[in-house]
Amino acid sequence: MLNTVIFDMDGLLIDSEPYWHEAGSETLLQYDICLTEEQHYATTGLRTPEWIEWWFRYFRVDSRFAPEAIHKVESTALEKIGDKALPMPGVDYIFNFFKERHFKIGLASSSSVTLIRVVAEKLGITDRLDAYASAQPLRYGKPHPEVFLNCASLLGASPLECLCFEDSFNGLIAAKASRMKCVVIPAPSLNQDPKWVIADLQLAMLSNFKEEQLRLLS
Repeated sequence: MLNTVIFDMDGLLIDSEPYWHEAGSETLLQYDICLTEEQHYATTGLRTPEWIEWWFRYFRVDSRFAPEAIHKVESTALEKIGDKALPMPGVDYIFNFFKERHFKIGLASSSSVTLIRVVAEKLGITDRLDAYASAQPLRYGKPHPEVFLNCASLLGASPLECLCFEDSFNGLIAAKASRMKCVVIPAPSLNQDPKWVIADLQLAMLSNFKEEQLRLLS
């Protein structure tokens, strides 16, 4: 029986993906790299070191420059998100929905603990989170399931008791590899992509999740 919910953060709870995009694009331009939208979305959900490694290898940039580029992306994104990013529609609703049903609530993100704390404060959810986990210090990030499994452990929950909410394909794979149920809420431009079929449920926004959907997933 489901009794625990774990949320991704970037692109799901806060509209931070445009600022990650800006930070990444500004950094890569220093190395004469300009990504297409398709290339950008293909690597959404990766940790910054893996993201930089992926594109440096693809465009044959010397890996010696990677640490500087990683720092630039992360520091720029932190500043932009803290200053400008807005909550995604339905954040208050979905947290109230699960609090009213006495679910344990966690957050599992590829972003740093620093950014998790900034966003939680910005969204007013700090006191509603029972635990959070960052994939940043782990050996592998999403699509590896470790960050979800760590969050479940912190919550004292079995993966089979957990429901995840994700917006990226890499996050969806991580949730399913954890043996957790997963609701995916993709960016509107990606809604029709057939790859989302592996999710347990696809919705357009957080506020579309109702008692009926919870009952079906349980």
